[in-house]
Amino acid sequence: MKDIFIEKMYEWTRKPYQKYFKKNAPWKIDQTQLCQYPKDSLGFGLGTFLDKNHFDIQPKLEDHDIIHVLTNTGVSVVEEIGMQYYLLGNGKKSMYLFLVILSGTPFYPKRFRYFLQQYKRGKQALPFYYLDFSKMLFMPIQSIQQTFKI
Repeated sequence: MKDIFIEKMYEWTRKPYQKYFKKNAPWKIDQTQLCQYPKDSLGFGLGTFLDKNHFDIQPKLEDHDIIHVLTNTGVSVVEEIGMQYYLLGNGKKSMYLFLVILSGTPFYPKRFRYFLQQYKRGKQALPFYYLDFSKMLFMPIQSIQQTFKI
């Protein structure tokens, strides 16, 4: 039940967040094009991630799914919260990040050790959350992960 509640909160806040807070332009690419990138590339990784999880590209939120690909983070509610802890450890600070952490953590007190582990993982990686991933789609995933110690 708590997963459904948190997923609904995400749905209610996603569109206003996209419209009013995300200033970047949507990427001019679709999932079919991504799946035609070289097999080891970030673009291909994003395309297969979207396909595997039955997702569509969310305009202006493409970076979020890229972070899933680079950090090998799943899409369950707990993993989504954990990814925000990872990003906090990596230096990212945003209203949405704090909203997810503050609203999600109390629902999962038994998973706090996992959240702390994700925070520490993010701290160990070099800051990468701010990169313009749209210009990196042809780069090999492994190369990006090694460069930034992800």
